[in-house]
Amino acid sequence: MTVAAPAGRGAPTAGLGNRLPSLTGLRWIAALLVFGFHAGTMRIVAEPDYRAVVDALFTLGLSGVQFFFILSGFVLVWSARPGQRRRDFWRRRVAKIYPNHLVLWAAALLVALWFADPISPAAGLENLLLLQAWDPRPGWFYSVNTVSWSLSCEFFFYLCLPLALPLLRRARPALLWTLVIAVPLLILALWPAQALVPEDSRWWFTQIFPPVRSLEFWMGAAAAELMRRGSWRGPGLAGASVIFVVTWVVAAQWIRAELWTTLLAVAYLLVITAAADADVRGQRSPWRSRPLVWLGEVSFAFYLVHVLVMTTVLRWTGYWGVGFTGWRGPAVVLGFLLVTLLLAGLLHRYVETPMMRRWARRRRPPQVEAGSGDAETADAGSAPALPRQRSGAADTERRSAYADR
Repeated sequence: MTVAAPAGRGAPTAGLGNRLPSLTGLRWIAALLVFGFHAGTMRIVAEPDYRAVVDALFTLGLSGVQFFFILSGFVLVWSARPGQRRRDFWRRRVAKIYPNHLVLWAAALLVALWFADPISPAAGLENLLLLQAWDPRPGWFYSVNTVSWSLSCEFFFYLCLPLALPLLRRARPALLWTLVIAVPLLILALWPAQALVPEDSRWWFTQIFPPVRSLEFWMGAAAAELMRRGSWRGPGLAGASVIFVVTWVVAAQWIRAELWTTLLAVAYLLVITAAADADVRGQRSPWRSRPLVWLGEVSFAFYLVHVLVMTTVLRWTGYWGVGFTGWRGPAVVLGFLLVTLLLAGLLHRYVETPMMRRWARRRRPPQVEAGSGDAETADAGSAPALPRQRSGAADTERRSAYADR
C-alpha cells in the first residue's frame, strides 16, 4: 500500500479525500475492547462457560488504550495545520477532553462520598489536574475516576507535540521509518529494563508512566508524517485486518505481556494506516458506516464513564466481586453496555459538543470577513479541523474533523 500524498504536496487525493471516518469507527472497537476487559476482570459473569467466552474475547482488551495512544499520535500529526499556533492547539485539546474529565471527576467524588471511601485530598487534586500518571505510589495513579490516568498521559503528549512537530516535518523518511520500527523493539526492551525499577513500581513504569507510554504516540505520529508525504508502505485494509486477527488470537494464548504488547502495537498501526488509506482513496471500508461513526464519536465519553458505572452499580446492589450466575451474567454485561452508552451519548451531546463549540475555535480577527477562506472552522466534538486542500488555484473540501480523544 502506497498512500497518496495530500493535495498541495504534488499528488491528488481520491474518494473521500481527507475525511477519515473509518478511524472514528475503529475508536468504538477499541473502546469496546477496554469495556469487555473490565467486565471480565470484575467477574460480572460467574457461569464458567460464559466467563470463558468473555475471557477469550477480551483477555487483551486492555490494549485498546494502546490503540488510542497510537491513533492519537497519527490523528494529531495528520491534522496539524501549517502555521498553527501552539496555544491554539493546546486550547483545542483542553476543550476536547477536560470538560468530560471534570464531570466524571466530580461524579466519582460523589460516589466515593456515598460509599464513605477515603480519598486523599492530594490524590484528588492530582487527578483533577491530570497529574496522577506521574505518581508511582500504588493507588494514586488510579485515584478518583480510575481510567483518567490515560488522560494524564494524553496531556503530556499534547504538551510535547507542538514542540516536536517541526522536527517531524523536517525529518528524513529514513529517520521516520527508524522511529516506527524502533518503538515496538523499545516496548519489548522495557520489560527487562523494569528490573531497574523498585518492584512495587514496575506496573506503573511499564503501563502508566507518560514518557514510556508516549512511545506508542510517537510511532503513530511518525506513520502519519510518512503518510502525509506519500511514503508509507503497508498492507491494505483486508490484509491489515487479517494480520490483526491472527496476532490477537495467537497473542491471547501467551502469558508474557511484553510479547503481545509489542506485536499488537504493530498490528494496531497497520490497521490504522490501512483504514486511513482506504478513506483517502475512497475504497470500501466496514468502519465508516453511520452507526459506527456515531459510536466512535461518543467513545471518549463511553471510555470515561464505563468503569464508574459498573463499579457503582455492583457495589450498590451487593454483587461486587460476586458475579451473576447463569444467563444473568451476560445480560448484566449487556445492560451495563447500554446504560453506559446512553450516559456517554448524553455527555457527548450536552458537555463535550457545546464545550468544543465554545472553546475550541479561535475567534476571527475583526478584519476577516464572514466566509473568508482564512476563517477557521471546527466541527463540534471533534478533533482539530484538518488543513484545507488546494486543487490548482481553488480551495477544495476541508479535511473532516473527527474525534481523537
